[in-house]
Amino acid sequence: MADGQAQAGTTTLIPRRGRTQVVRSSLPYQILLFLNGWYFAFFFVCEILLFVFKGETLPYASNVLAAEVILLFLLAAVEALRLFFGRRGNLTEQILGVLVCVILSVASVFGVLFVLLWQTYVLRVEVILAAIQLFFIGMEIIFGIISIITFANNDIYL
Repeated sequence: MADGQAQAGTTTLIPRRGRTQVVRSSLPYQILLFLNGWYFAFFFVCEILLFVFKGETLPYASNVLAAEVILLFLLAAVEALRLFFGRRGNLTEQILGVLVCVILSVASVFGVLFVLLWQTYVLRVEVILAAIQLFFIGMEIIFGIISIITFANNDIYL
């Protein structure tokens, strides 16, 4: 077969000389999402252990402890979805994924505020854990909005 001809069913690579593709995904945002994934796993395990401790040592009204544990599991589900959409949206530079992450961040903030303020018993270690989680979520909202603006801007400055 002669040079320049391709077999049927194969693809040829087209050289991209002169074209520059700008990577617009945010490395600081991706690092925050990665670290928050590990921190939330730590947060979740600590909260489960604290619920075991509080259930054994503190008096609870009937079904209150179970409701608080269910809310913690709901927070874990929302947080897993939020981090998934944030990572995927940032890496693929899609506005919708990052936007879903920012919207789910509101639900996560309320879940963490429940742990911080509205539980039956709030321990000092829970205040510290929840404050760190709120810091992560707040920074991710800021970087998520910056990423949305960056992805929406299609101008390439060369």
